[in-house]
Amino acid sequence: MGTAQPIREKEELQKFINYYQDVQPSPRNEALIVLGLHTALRISDILSLRWQDVYNFEQKCYHTHLFIREKKTGKKTVIAINSHVKKALDALKKERKAVTSDNYIFTKSTDYTAPLNRSQAYRIVKHAAEDALHEEHISCHSLRKTFGYYAWKQGTPPALLMDIYNHSSYAVTKKYLGIEQDERDSIFMEIDFYKN
Repeated sequence: MGTAQPIREKEELQKFINYYQDVQPSPRNEALIVLGLHTALRISDILSLRWQDVYNFEQKCYHTHLFIREKKTGKKTVIAINSHVKKALDALKKERKAVTSDNYIFTKSTDYTAPLNRSQAYRIVKHAAEDALHEEHISCHSLRKTFGYYAWKQGTPPALLMDIYNHSSYAVTKKYLGIEQDERDSIFMEIDFYKN
């Protein structure tokens, strides 16, 4: 499970999300982070996405859902595409101008036909984390973990998180998201023997 951590503080998360909009504008980099945070997909699956996976060129609108077969597990996954993802993708699409259905979404700046590779995606995420948050334990996998961490904090049932991550038990999911210690800490911080 490595050292990648979710971004736990909401204020920090906002700085991270907005980095490629406010500090170093880049619609591609911003869309990469927004899509990663809102879909819980692994970076390998994100980098293989093409415009036709998210956009209907005949009807000129975004799909409501993303249908994907995960590379690592081979599992078919259906993910709702929310308004934040559509907005970020739309900004990227407008910047690129001549996008076709079979183009990769996340491409090199110098060649719009070549997809980004994992190390380039890692540098994009790492740069925003180090510059905006002064944090070194944030990587591409942190996007996936941050999704789950916030879903858990908002009360998503454990069985649903296990299904999203394809984990065999909730204990594995808790460890993956780093929430075991958070749960323990909240007990110690919230207990009050002095209330009436």
